Amino acid sequence: MLEKLKNHLSKTFPFLENKKILLATSGGIDSMVMLDLFQKLNYNIAIAHCNFQLRGLESFGDQQFVQDYASNNNIPAFITHFDTENFAKDYKLSTQIAARELRYNWFYELLETQNFDYILTAHHADDNLETFLINLTRGTGLDGLTGIPEQNEQIIRPLLPFSRNEIEGYAKEYNIKWREDSSNASDKYLRNKIRHDLVPILKELNPNFLYSFQKTQNYLQESQIMVEDATIMIYQQVAKEDNEVISFDLKKLTQLPNYKSYLYQWLREYDFTAWEDIYDLVESQSGKQIFSKNYRLLKNRDFLILSPIKDLENESYFIEKGQKEVKIPLNLSICKVNDISTPKNTIIFVDEDKLQFPLTIRKWNEGDSFYPSGMDGKKKLSKYFKDEKLSLIEKENTWLLCSNNQIVWVIEKRADQQFIANKTTKNIIQLELIQ
Repeated sequence: MLEKLKNHLSKTFPFLENKKILLATSGGIDSMVMLDLFQKLNYNIAIAHCNFQLRGLESFGDQQFVQDYASNNNIPAFITHFDTENFAKDYKLSTQIAARELRYNWFYELLETQNFDYILTAHHADDNLETFLINLTRGTGLDGLTGIPEQNEQIIRPLLPFSRNEIEGYAKEYNIKWREDSSNASDKYLRNKIRHDLVPILKELNPNFLYSFQKTQNYLQESQIMVEDATIMIYQQVAKEDNEVISFDLKKLTQLPNYKSYLYQWLREYDFTAWEDIYDLVESQSGKQIFSKNYRLLKNRDFLILSPIKDLENESYFIEKGQKEVKIPLNLSICKVNDISTPKNTIIFVDEDKLQFPLTIRKWNEGDSFYPSGMDGKKKLSKYFKDEKLSLIEKENTWLLCSNNQIVWVIEKRADQQFIANKTTKNIIQLELIQ
């Protein structure tokens, strides 16, 4: 096993040479075998052990076992304790998910504070099979069938090519000592039921089942890469990005034979879960929207528009008389000029004598109205937005420049006729939006 691991590391993770590596060590057989192997291969290692305090004295026995091993072998060790049950209760998580979140958060903290390059965990081929079967029983997409990744950023799993039998054989051959987790014998957890009841039957039906599974998973991983390539290519044809907002062209999207799959691939990273509602949104009337924790998906005519959810409360920013620039919330330059050139969406010329300072930059409110330049009479801002066919997101992202709460400029869209400078204006101010 040592030679096989050496070859695997040389082929797959050659960059680990001379790196500072942290080994996640529970005290169980898998992590203790990994620890022994990396000692023999002379890597620069340290130990990280989490005490989740879920098994009473047994948890502290594991901790002491790991601490003693580290001390006897002159290996630096980092130990921490978690109140896992209360954390799970506070955040409404299962105990297993809570433990995983606590563990990996701490790992990344150690990477940063102790200057480690990588963290290695002892997941192996049977863990991969069990994860596949768990996801299969719960219902999953292709992602859930491609298994535990060998590398995820700075987390590396070097034992994935090895079976539980290989690890147990190595431990027996080299008299590796470890701590047995009593919870592994319980069928309380789904993983244990699959390990104890289902996997033995599959291996009985096919003694080479684990090898066959690994071949199948390799095929699935290749298919996943092909799906990702197609997803990127179609995204470039259908989606348009504008800062934090992404617009999906529904006319182009619905011409695809399996557009729902593309939507799933594009939107899953934004934490949406109501997939049937999202698919229905494609055919819904304009204005319908669906929310995830941090994002909104809006149907706006022939587009689906994805945008971050922001605090839309009206914040006001002030411009004092004589001020020459504004940086927040927009980048505006303000200067006096002697004459008027052709105005643009980003530039207006106003009569300073008609302004009351400080000017205010704010978001729009229901009931706002103004006298749009180039039009006759007064118009409600909501009606102006509708006539200009602005989407909900475009409305929310619109800023107003106001004088004594009267609109001077719907910034980047239309000035108010009452404040526009003309040939007889004595004091002309130019306001320009710098993009």
